[in-house]
Amino acid sequence: MQGETGRQILNAVVTGQLSAAQGAQAFVTGAMMAQGAGLETLGAVVPGRLAGLAADGRALSTLLYLPAITTAQGMQYGLSADVAMVRGLNQLAMLAASTIADTARTATQVAMTAEPRCISYVRVVRLPACSRCIILAGRQYSYSTGFQRHPKCDCGMEPLSQSEWRASSDADDLYKKMSPDERVKRFGKDAVEAIDNGADIAQVVNSRRGMATTTTGKRVTTEGTTRRGIGGKALDSGFDKAKGQRYSRAREARLMPEQIIKQARGDRELQCALLRKHGYIT
Repeated sequence: MQGETGRQILNAVVTGQLSAAQGAQAFVTGAMMAQGAGLETLGAVVPGRLAGLAADGRALSTLLYLPAITTAQGMQYGLSADVAMVRGLNQLAMLAASTIADTARTATQVAMTAEPRCISYVRVVRLPACSRCIILAGRQYSYSTGFQRHPKCDCGMEPLSQSEWRASSDADDLYKKMSPDERVKRFGKDAVEAIDNGADIAQVVNSRRGMATTTTGKRVTTEGTTRRGIGGKALDSGFDKAKGQRYSRAREARLMPEQIIKQARGDRELQCALLRKHGYIT
């Protein structure tokens, strides 16, 4: 990484950044023209200013050196050289792909900012995708709102003018396009059953953020259990505020979708009743 190979890797990623950034202005301009919004560009994207930097602002060279450290640490902890190298190479591939995708999105957002006719963007999700990205598919955001992403995320944005709302696949559309095996892989068997019974995909996925297991073995969540939360309102069991907590939460535990499916033992009517009670369907 400190020699010629390191320079070649750095140059390759910088070239990828430049290529991604160079297309941003034309992409936004084309979108505005296609929507009949006209052009009123206040400035032009300078691709070179967006290359050579990581998403967190550090020099790209320091970011791309991390896999070398990962490899060295792996060997220090007893991994064979081959295994340690594979770990480092996997990390390098992830960092390179994520960096180029981040640059493309950043350049697009810069171009949208310089085009006053562009007021928002829609999140475009490409399958296969993770469950967190799927539930964000088709959502509209202000042009200046940051893009939520994870390593290797390849989701994109579609610029929108004031008068245009272009149909984009939402979470339900993407779910329908997925094969049964892909659904189980991304969401889990019980979650798929809950969604197929009418549970809201976003609620099913978000519930995992506050997931816990009780002493009796039940899987519950704190997600959405505040006074304003969907779960808290649906349970309607009153609220208590524990010491040290910022918000009051529902007195009754909110069951996870998979716990509901398991607890109902194949009784679809009961499944739906519990999914409704815990705020997963309306």
